[in-house]
Amino acid sequence: MSDRPLHLFDAVGIEIEYAIVDCETFSIAPIADQVLVDAQGHPTLEIERGPVCWSNELVAHVIEIKTNGPAASPALAGPHLKTAVDDINRTLANRHACLFPTAAHPWMNPQADTVIWPHEQAEIYRAFDRIFDCRRHGWANLQSMHLNLSFHGDAEFARLHAAIRTILPLLPALAASSPYLDGKFSGYLDGRMEVYRTNSAKVPSIAGLVIPEPVFSEADYERTIYEPIRRDIETLDPDGTLEAVWLNARGAIARFDRGAIEIRVLDTQECPEADMAIAELVIGVLRQLCDEIHSTTETQKALPTNALTQTLQRCIRDAERAELTDGPWLQALGLKPEAITAAQVWSVLASRIDVSEKSQRAIETILRHGPLARRMLTFAGERPDRPALKRLAEALCDCLRSGNFFIV
Repeated sequence: MSDRPLHLFDAVGIEIEYAIVDCETFSIAPIADQVLVDAQGHPTLEIERGPVCWSNELVAHVIEIKTNGPAASPALAGPHLKTAVDDINRTLANRHACLFPTAAHPWMNPQADTVIWPHEQAEIYRAFDRIFDCRRHGWANLQSMHLNLSFHGDAEFARLHAAIRTILPLLPALAASSPYLDGKFSGYLDGRMEVYRTNSAKVPSIAGLVIPEPVFSEADYERTIYEPIRRDIETLDPDGTLEAVWLNARGAIARFDRGAIEIRVLDTQECPEADMAIAELVIGVLRQLCDEIHSTTETQKALPTNALTQTLQRCIRDAERAELTDGPWLQALGLKPEAITAAQVWSVLASRIDVSEKSQRAIETILRHGPLARRMLTFAGERPDRPALKRLAEALCDCLRSGNFFIV
């Protein structure tokens, strides 16, 4: 994240992915390479715009905006990210297109609609496509917010990784925004995460169980996670095009080269203001876990991956209505070891955290009306027709432009 050491919670890096759609039909428009152009008008991987960058992704209908290096906090980064959204939308308007929020396009047909990024570094994307067939949900149709949190040295890594493993299963209950795939309700409030967790099943070591293994040093991480990935991909990628750090698809990945852990289990929201509110809340909870306010780091380290995975899968399916029963995990969060819904857990956790005034309004919206996926279902229903989904898409794009929260 920086050339100088950044310690726990010194800085944050935020990345948000958006789809590009036609502003009348709201079907995807693979024209990111018409936005990401250099001074000579040639497609490029990244454009720096002061405190933010615009960058490409695997597919040509997705564009990412991100902090240009470490930021002090989500509250300070948020306005710059919103400005980037507005600037990109102005550029896209000349092409009769706009940015589309949420974590999955509701009716995209990946087999028919996918265009793999064809320009600089195309060999990397072709390798992914050749090995994994990226013309599928979980590869071509997904957008998320990545939250990068700083650490320095093994001791800080251990504290942060233990805390992230503890909170990771609960994140879809707060941030799910992908209930629709193929024009219908998938049965999962977080459809993105349901397909993401199996998209690399051909090489199981790449994603593991999504919840990272209980490893708490750089050497153990290298031995337990990166070495198996390198070994397992070797026969499929004999030219060595793909690096293990790019392949690692756990819900949180360690970037020792950056001194950061990157959380990937947060769906993109309806506007950056909502994303920043979720980021503030998650960071606040992680800070308390690292400070051992409700449980020790050793207690958090001891939480078994299989049990955490079961909780994650419940939250992927049912979001805030998930019934949670893992007593040791609940105790690690400072709660009684008795059955409770994910919504009730988040209500307690949120009551302990101070966030900015604007973020507080967003959190109250989520706690009162459910995550964005629940509100999308309320708007369009579990058996929507295309006109209903189009109305939903239009409303969500309006939220992204205005910075308003989606409330039905």
